[in-house]
Amino acid sequence: MGAQRMRALLGLVLFWSCAGMAEALRVTATPPAPAHACSEFSQRSCEECLKNVSCLWCFTNNTCIDYPVRSILPPSSLCSLSNARWGVCWINFEALIIAIAVVAGIILVSIAVCCCYCCYCRKRFKSRPDEEEQLARKKEKRRLQSLQRKRDRKQKHDEIRKKYGLLQESDNPYSRFENE
Repeated sequence: MGAQRMRALLGLVLFWSCAGMAEALRVTATPPAPAHACSEFSQRSCEECLKNVSCLWCFTNNTCIDYPVRSILPPSSLCSLSNARWGVCWINFEALIIAIAVVAGIILVSIAVCCCYCCYCRKRFKSRPDEEEQLARKKEKRRLQSLQRKRDRKQKHDEIRKKYGLLQESDNPYSRFENE
């Protein structure tokens, strides 16, 4: 039930933001209407009241009042948040606050996760010059050890060949082998 409510709120926020953008485009395309006092729209409809962005519609007594710009949220003495509408009629202030808080929280968490991930990757893959020198030294050491083992093997093989008379001292290693 809670997940459905959150999805509905998120859908409302997205729809509201799209509607707000469309409204902003419509408002900029048409010349501004003369300013009317918000109280003139009382006992009419919510849509008529909210055409003026400085107005607040209260469903408890169907009144259109000036938005209290000195306070961020309208006081409960003026109108309860569940009955107050601003911007659009289909979403109340409570849902609007919750939706904005959820979206802001998601954005902040996403930014924090991205920063942590980038810092981790930067530390992990950052190559320092002293590390490169150390890797080059280790590679050279392994190469020298490999050459030493190769020489030791060749020396042992030559000793075995010499012991059994298979080692030929001549310059031509492809000379014919003679049985005695």
